[in-house]
Amino acid sequence: MPKRNHAPAAGDTRCSIGRTLELIGDRWSLLILREALNGATRYSDFRDRLTVASDVLTQRLGVLVEGGVLDKRPYREAGARSRMAYHLTPAGRELTVLFGALQQWGDQHCPHPDGPLVHRTSRTSGDSLRVAFVSTDGHVTPLEDVDLATPVEAASAPPAGNGSTAA
Repeated sequence: MPKRNHAPAAGDTRCSIGRTLELIGDRWSLLILREALNGATRYSDFRDRLTVASDVLTQRLGVLVEGGVLDKRPYREAGARSRMAYHLTPAGRELTVLFGALQQWGDQHCPHPDGPLVHRTSRTSGDSLRVAFVSTDGHVTPLEDVDLATPVEAASAPPAGNGSTAA
């Protein structure tokens, strides 16, 4: 659960995309989250995998913790002082869908000459996976039929032709 509401720098503060980008929308935050999704938890893991400046890493980790995406937990190695590890919160884990979508889009539209670096697969079945819009009854909705601009009022209104007739 986010600890702070992040309002976009400009525009409608009700815009969920703007609020999300304020929290995770810069390059380093996305790369930190990619590494967290791949199992990194320690500051040194992030620093070594990303070769990011320490001040940038510290600042981005702080924002992600404050935003409820990462959680700080103490750990201690034998003979060393206590340090903090950074673990994904449930909200952070839900970003797997976003990263899967970014990966899928990149594989399709910005492919590497040697092919994809990794594949999206089910841990239980091993089946290949793709990110898609799925309706509440479980059907995949084609992109041509997706409307991300439907006002909430229209989306919650009863469908036209709801059975009532004028006499």
